[in-house]
Amino acid sequence: MDNPANTNSKNDPYASLRLPEFNYYLIIRFALVFALTMQFIVIEWKVNLLSNHDPFALGLIGLAEVIPAVLLAPFAGHIVDKREKRGILLKCVIAYVIIGSGLFFLTWDKAVEGYDTHHILMAIYGLVFCGGIIRAFVSPANFSLQALIVPRPLYANASTWASSAWQIGSMAGPALGGLLVYAIGVHWSMMLVVAIFLLPLFSLIMIKPKPVHYAAKGESFLEGLTKGMRFVWNTKVVLNAMALDMFAVLFGGAVAMLPVFATNVLHAGALEFGLLRSAVAVGSLITMFILAYKPLVHKPGIKLLAAVFGFGICIIIFGLSKNFYLSFLALLLSGTLDAISVIIRQTILQLKTPDEMRGRVAAVSSMFVGSSNELGAFESGFMARMMGLVPSVVFGGCITLGVVITTYIISPAMRKLDLKA
Repeated sequence: MDNPANTNSKNDPYASLRLPEFNYYLIIRFALVFALTMQFIVIEWKVNLLSNHDPFALGLIGLAEVIPAVLLAPFAGHIVDKREKRGILLKCVIAYVIIGSGLFFLTWDKAVEGYDTHHILMAIYGLVFCGGIIRAFVSPANFSLQALIVPRPLYANASTWASSAWQIGSMAGPALGGLLVYAIGVHWSMMLVVAIFLLPLFSLIMIKPKPVHYAAKGESFLEGLTKGMRFVWNTKVVLNAMALDMFAVLFGGAVAMLPVFATNVLHAGALEFGLLRSAVAVGSLITMFILAYKPLVHKPGIKLLAAVFGFGICIIIFGLSKNFYLSFLALLLSGTLDAISVIIRQTILQLKTPDEMRGRVAAVSSMFVGSSNELGAFESGFMARMMGLVPSVVFGGCITLGVVITTYIISPAMRKLDLKA
């Protein structure tokens, strides 16, 4: 077989898939986000029931995870750059298995029989908080490992597949979670989550340990800690891409309120709730197949802006809709457009980040982008309580449109972006 590094990735959409270790990496990336997002939606539905459909209680789930993830991100990125990435990921996955097992028992009615509902909620929030600690290390280790598996000429091609795997997992997890809550209940759904965590464990064993490229060169601990932040600040196209996605997800994160929308606005049950979640996954799947054959190399910055703008429109339509089918279509399109923005952003990070700084730059990304999902969930819950459910979602969509317009005006680097390796 020819060396994949010599393959023209522009003409071969499967170039990076010819690397055996990259296929295991895709399993890790997909299975982790699939299990975690499925876990989130299962716990979200349980909290929704325990709190008597309180939107603020749902928002607290995201806040409990995002606090440790953000606070520890700079330290985690620094540690990941200095140590072997595969080993860090292995420890993180084992920790996720332990946390998932704890949530499994907390959703078992017989195990928590006699305990006060408030105490059960606090225990759930506590385990979610522990998951946020682990997540601070997973994001930079995962991002860094990809560049150690794939040669640079295939970065763009690999980023398309890796981003698609992440995007599909992040959407299919909640979709399956919602359907399984209806079919087998919360408790057994959590058991399946724990089982899914075994897939990345096996895949990590099949990947060889990778070299560490970190070079301190006499820098102090504080300098090493903040180097990733300074790099992002000085590399405007990276900064703008992160900021665009962060604000869009932060204010357009209406999907976090989907359980309440399903019950209170659309008057739907668990089955319809699962179908609404699956709409976003289907949209992402469509994007993956299209972009594997049609890479976003022509004016990717403009396409990124257009995708996020369209995402904001979909959120507004979803917020205003009282029809199940229209809501489904809006979420379907939002998944398609969000996948485009994720793939472009990940390609930007892979191509623009030096090897010795990947952990720290990924940590910054997790602070300002990855955590925006949970902050968006909290913001949505808070605004829903302040403004009402529907007005808060429409407001968030309008803010997303404003962020895109502002970025287009102030960022010529984004408009002229070139992703050729």
